Order: sequence, then structure tokens, then C-alpha cells
Amino acid sequence: MMLMLQGFGDQTLGMILGGTASTKVVLAVLTVFSLAGWWIILWKARQFKRLRADGLRFVDAIGRVQRLEEAYKVIMRLPETPYTRMFRQGINFFSELRPGSLREGAPPAAGLNDPQLNALWLVLEKVQDEERDAFSGGLVWLAIFGVTGPLLGLLGTVIGVMNSFMGITASGSANIASVAPGIADALITTAFGLVAAIPAAIAYNYFVTRLDRFSGELEGFASEFIGTLAREGRL
Repeated sequence: MMLMLQGFGDQTLGMILGGTASTKVVLAVLTVFSLAGWWIILWKARQFKRLRADGLRFVDAIGRVQRLEEAYKVIMRLPETPYTRMFRQGINFFSELRPGSLREGAPPAAGLNDPQLNALWLVLEKVQDEERDAFSGGLVWLAIFGVTGPLLGLLGTVIGVMNSFMGITASGSANIASVAPGIADALITTAFGLVAAIPAAIAYNYFVTRLDRFSGELEGFASEFIGTLAREGRL
């Protein structure tokens, strides 16, 4: 089995080294696509793993407090994360609308009116959009690699097949022995295109799903924040 794989690898390497200039250019581009795609995949995997840990820490911290003032003190001690940034933005905006209302022992203040509540929602939605945009970085390149990889491979194959038939025309020989090497050399670019595109396409769909889940979590936390204000009579 190992000898078969080694032989296949040697044949593949031989076709690459002995290929035409157009084939080598296409393979070089696809190699760059593949390496860049794997780098982005590893980067996003670490990023979303850290994001999950931040979300669990935030939920645990919020679950141990009862009132908004206590939540604010707890959140201020947590590291900077998308969840804490959204909470702080909401708290800061509310404090600007009702100065001093979150101080310990502060007297009850008038609740927010409808325009102020709408403005608070806009602030929270803006933070959600900014955080989603920040975590979507790199995904567009995975989409590009997943779409253009097979097309570049097919382009290399078409060019290789054209070169093979032009060689047949020039030599006047059309037997299988003369055609097969050129066709095999042409098809290798399609194989490389698929190798570069398949991991990128799978990772893109997976990370988009994780990004949508993250957006849903932020939206849920924003709703809970507004609900806390309503429950404590601040609306």
C-alpha cells in the first residue's frame, strides 16, 4: 500500500514538474489559495473557541447577580469581550439619559420615554452589528477560495486539453499512448482546485453558522438588558 502511494506521489510530482507553464501557474495559485484557506480556518477556529469561553464566562457572571447595579460592577471586572462591550455601551448610554440613577442608594428616577428607549435599542443594535462585522473577517476569503478554486482548476484543465489536442495535430498521432499523458497532466489542476476549495467551502458554512449563533446571543442579551430595565421600573 505504501509503495502504491509512493508511486502515485512520484507520478503526480513528475506531472507537476513536467507540466506546461500554464499548468504550473494555475497550480501555484491554487497552492496559495489552499495555504491561505487553512491559515484562515485555524485562525477562525481559535477565535470562535475563545468567543465561546467568553460567552460562558459572561453568562456565569450575569447569572449570579440580581440587579442592574450589581451586574455593572461584575461586568466591569471582566476582560474586554463582545458581550461586555455591548453591556457597557448600554449601561453608559442609560447613565447618560439618567445620570446618577445607577449609584448605590440613588433615589428612584423617572423611566425612559419611547424616543429614549428607541435610541437605546439603536445603540445596542449598532454594537451588535460592529461585533458581527469584526468576527466576520476572513470569511469572505473562504467563500472566494471555495468558489474560484474549482473554476481555476477547470481553467487549467481546459488549457491542458487544448494543448494536448494541438500536440496531436502537430505530431499527427492520435493513439491513446500519446493522448493519455497530456490529459492526465491537464486533469491534475482540477484535482488541486477541489483540494483547495472543499475545506474552504466546508469551513465557510460552519463559521457562518457560528457567526449567526453569536449574533443571536448578542440579540438575546440585548433583549435581557431591556427586560431588566423594565423589571426594575426604569422604563
